[in-house]
Amino acid sequence: MGKTIIEKIIQDHTKEEVKAEKIVWMDLDIRSARDFGGPNVVKNYEEEYGDAPVADRKKTFFTFDLCVPPSSLRYADNQQICREFARGQRIEVFDVDRGIGSHVLMEEGLARAASTVVGTDSHLNILGAVGSFGQGMGDVDITFAFKTGKTWFEVPQTVKVLIKGSFSSPTTAKDLTLYILKKLGTKKAALKAVELYGEAVRGLDLPGRITLCSMVTEMAGIIGFVPEFGDSLKAEIENFSGTIFSPHKADEDCSYSDTLEIDVSGLSPQVAVPFAPDNVQDVSELKGVKIDSGFIGSCTNGRTEDLALASQILKGKKIKEGVTLKVVPATKRVYKEILERGILEDLFRSGAIISNPGCSGCAEGHIGLTGKGEVQVSTGNRNFAGKQGKGKTYLASPAVVAASCLTGHITNPKDV
Repeated sequence: MGKTIIEKIIQDHTKEEVKAEKIVWMDLDIRSARDFGGPNVVKNYEEEYGDAPVADRKKTFFTFDLCVPPSSLRYADNQQICREFARGQRIEVFDVDRGIGSHVLMEEGLARAASTVVGTDSHLNILGAVGSFGQGMGDVDITFAFKTGKTWFEVPQTVKVLIKGSFSSPTTAKDLTLYILKKLGTKKAALKAVELYGEAVRGLDLPGRITLCSMVTEMAGIIGFVPEFGDSLKAEIENFSGTIFSPHKADEDCSYSDTLEIDVSGLSPQVAVPFAPDNVQDVSELKGVKIDSGFIGSCTNGRTEDLALASQILKGKKIKEGVTLKVVPATKRVYKEILERGILEDLFRSGAIISNPGCSGCAEGHIGLTGKGEVQVSTGNRNFAGKQGKGKTYLASPAVVAASCLTGHITNPKDV
């Protein structure tokens, strides 16, 4: 019997025979902790192992992205706890200036095709975009991974999803992602790996794949892969990360737990309505819903291409009076690129607020929260009650967010 992609990656990292639903011990290529969860990892480590060295300091990292720079004494203290531990262990810290940790791991070539990566980030499965098995875990598991370089894992079953048809502008990878989430919900891929095939996903560039894979978490899935790609994507990823892109492919005779089909022919922009990411409607059904603010960023839509798309819509125009648009680049590299390409200036002149790189605006405790009664349209990945504050959050593409900030209500980009 052949193997799925996730089975092949895990098999590369264990001496045990791998099959779905079997628990195995596997070696880890990278282990990381954020400023959220990281202090608990340090506390657990020192209580359990004292000052014993980590398994491999060159494979162990801290990434600060959740509250950067810290806006509270609690986060300032937490980040310093991690820094001091890192100095003692000679571990590299991607500090408050670098941006979203999962993106930095890809940019630095640390998370690469067929690698295994764990960390204290629930969206670490975003690494499936480059063919890596990324997984968020709890503090105790990450503590053990720091010390041993290993973890146990139940090999997930895999769902094969065939995406039929194609779509065109102004529909984007985010709209595709929201529509897939609408169709899969939170049960069809629950605790499973997802392999996505078809013309609509085959043509996605790396930022588009990052968007898609980042929301497998909202599908309750373990990891998502887009196995089909052309030479242009291979070159894009290799230039992006400085690594050789050679991902695993599923064997023809592998076993899937289910095979599903989703038709996206003529797909139009989609919007997730409060308070669930899979509560998705066509943008036309929400015409006239007034907004107070917009947010463009997050691990889902914070790449240069995302911000460039928004700037194309906003260039030469002004955000509607009474509406606030917050823009947060995913990483320092993205910030540099939008600065050099004039994207930042176009966003600024439109009236947008551009913040430093990080996760800001995506969860309570960050800058850019929503107040009671406030309505926000966001490129983030979650819109649960209380997630970004006491207001209501609609999830959409950078194009929909930009267009909506021009009109003051949820708007199809083709209408501006």
